[in-house]
Amino acid sequence: MPRNALFIAAFDSQLKWCGRIRDEFAGRGYACRVVVPDVRSALSAQQITDAGFDRVDSMSWSELLDLAVTSDVVVCGLSGPITKGFSVELADRRRAAGVAGPVLITGWVGVIIEKITAGYLDRCGSDIVAVNSVADFDHFTAVGGRLGLPPDNLVLTGLPFLSPRPLPQRTGPIRRVLFADQPTVPGREVERRYVYQKLVDYAYEHPDREVILKPRHRPGEDTFHKMLYHPEAVLAGIEQPHNFKIDYTPIGEVLESIDLMITMSSTACLEALDRGCRVALVLDLGVHERYGNQVFLDSGLLRTFDAIGADQLGTPEPSFLDSYFFDRDRTSTAIIADRADALLAAGTRPAHVAWETDYLRSAAEFHRETSAGPGGGRPNGQHSLVALRRRMVRHGPVKGMLAQASVSLLPPILNRSLRNLIRNGRTL
Repeated sequence: MPRNALFIAAFDSQLKWCGRIRDEFAGRGYACRVVVPDVRSALSAQQITDAGFDRVDSMSWSELLDLAVTSDVVVCGLSGPITKGFSVELADRRRAAGVAGPVLITGWVGVIIEKITAGYLDRCGSDIVAVNSVADFDHFTAVGGRLGLPPDNLVLTGLPFLSPRPLPQRTGPIRRVLFADQPTVPGREVERRYVYQKLVDYAYEHPDREVILKPRHRPGEDTFHKMLYHPEAVLAGIEQPHNFKIDYTPIGEVLESIDLMITMSSTACLEALDRGCRVALVLDLGVHERYGNQVFLDSGLLRTFDAIGADQLGTPEPSFLDSYFFDRDRTSTAIIADRADALLAAGTRPAHVAWETDYLRSAAEFHRETSAGPGGGRPNGQHSLVALRRRMVRHGPVKGMLAQASVSLLPPILNRSLRNLIRNGRTL
């Protein structure tokens, strides 16, 4: 029988990441299946199509674990905390079944702009941690060393949609400009209005250039980071010139014709650099972790809108490029699949050693004792007791009991009111 590979995603970015890796395993004869578990998720039919899939299967958390433990390879594209819960419960199930279990592959679907250490520790219980950059790899190695975690599961792969070396940056006239929007960066409506207005002003100042605003998703769709202020709504009352438009064509399909990409901190800037586009990262709002642009301080690409409008654009620093576009003789997906094939052939799983470390043993125990529901690993009959214990750990005995009571006994409107009181440090 052919080997099989299971791919897990809940949002479009995760599905696209899984899709690139899926293509590699399918090309090697693996039977591939994509599953969306019953955790928070949002995938429209168009998003599934844009990610290169005809369909995805929905499945309960328990059913997913049953399927995963019998698979040869599992690629988990879920967020860090849910990945951590999945890896804990998968390890428990394969121990109970007395089997080696699958080769579990985890990673990041884009540039890591927050929770870099926490994100690694959420994924360190997998057999292959696919790392996107040299800087990330060095950081994870150092963190793991401090905590006694073996480094065998860290694999420097690069992002699946990037080539080993980017094309030379274009030098011709700027005719088409694309702004790659993000769901929550910037987060406040006044900030988004400012940025969109600056784009409109840019279009007025350069009537010979086509200025395209590419939203992260269409109205009514959702992503992992929920957008509160969609550009169509924010721009509804702003007059726009003829050469400005909102377009939903996937970025990968238009980059060949784009001369300049503008964004705050989107991973799309790396795709643009890969294709030879000029890139400017908006500096007007400052440098701050909530914008994610702190990770681009060494890029050489941070620019104000005044500088962008005057075509005072930067060139990427070689050290920045070398971190994401490092020399390798294979694609990133081939590196991942080769490592998985080698582990399957040898019958070894690096995660088995990792789970015997003090750090992961204690992390797993904490997860088992304080989690409930998807990622909590408890039978339904125990969920209320475990949930109460979790809330008491988080809020203290009195507030924890009130929080659990609000979930179990009160209607939603009173539930929200009580939660707000608890969150603000007050009790009834």
